Amino acid sequence: MEAVSFARGVPAPECIPVEELADCAETVLRRDGRTLLSYGDAAGYIPLRSLVGRWFGVHPYRVVLTNGALSGLGLLAQRFGRNQNVFVEYPTYDRANNLFLAAGGALTAVVVDEHGMDPEDMALHLQTTMRPALTYVIPTFQNPTGHTMSLERRRRVVEMVDMYDLLVVEDDPYGLVRYEGEPVPALFDLSGGRCIYMSSFSKTISPGLRVGFMILPSDELAAAVVEEASSTYITPVLTGQAIAHEFISRGAFEPNLERVKGLLRVRRDAMLVALEKHFSGARWSRPNGGYFVWLELPPGTVAQTVIDRAEGVTAVAGQAFGGMPNTVRLAFSFAAPDEIEAGIERLAAAV
Repeated sequence: MEAVSFARGVPAPECIPVEELADCAETVLRRDGRTLLSYGDAAGYIPLRSLVGRWFGVHPYRVVLTNGALSGLGLLAQRFGRNQNVFVEYPTYDRANNLFLAAGGALTAVVVDEHGMDPEDMALHLQTTMRPALTYVIPTFQNPTGHTMSLERRRRVVEMVDMYDLLVVEDDPYGLVRYEGEPVPALFDLSGGRCIYMSSFSKTISPGLRVGFMILPSDELAAAVVEEASSTYITPVLTGQAIAHEFISRGAFEPNLERVKGLLRVRRDAMLVALEKHFSGARWSRPNGGYFVWLELPPGTVAQTVIDRAEGVTAVAGQAFGGMPNTVRLAFSFAAPDEIEAGIERLAAAV
């Protein structure tokens, strides 16, 4: 029996433009290999910083490239979250929690529902607990739930940024991977650039390039992050950053993004159809983009027991992200559509 993986949020192999990236790699290494394969500026490859700066209408000094977005979050945790209070969504990305805890941070959980993080719950915590050094949110196609924060809630969060002088980190790796519906403005845009915006090219080009980026609210904050980067890993992966820049400069980014969205939309649809067919007495999210569906099994069901019992299926119990014992995160991004149908049927049989 072929194993079906709903466990990891990784793109299917056919999503990665291997031949084009191979050509980009050869081009940049032949053109500038001695520079790219040596140590470099801890803030990252200058041409890519400039390109990202143009996208967001900011000076390149405010752009810091990192070895994947998670590496950037680790820098923020070490620099600003060390032994401090950190607001996080509940549930949220497990590896982000681990980084904050490793830095000695104390986590305050803010509830997430189908409309994203609840700003009124956040306001209550601001009145009753120590002011956070950082507030970490994934407002669009959240990991693990797939939920998107509404525009009304985003505006309320921005109000609190002003009122309490908060440092909000907006993690947005999935925002461009939208299958339907209209985009919602980023917290970064609504706040006039006062939030830290994080993303990467892992979901839009390739995760193996390890190219993430941050837009910092000020040159001073960017310099502090670069200092942390320099003392942590000395130099970023300049070769991967140069490949990403070449790929974008050739005009390959937008066509590739549309291709990837088409491949993943089919998988999202296959999962929603399979859940409708095989599950009763359960609820699940219906994301307009991203990689994940959040499954809520009938009350009293222990998700980890179901996963352990399911033949040839891997998934992650929601408790790993702070969810209730009856929840499961299902990643639809990797498995083929026919595998998704088979995997959901096996999971339902285990319930």
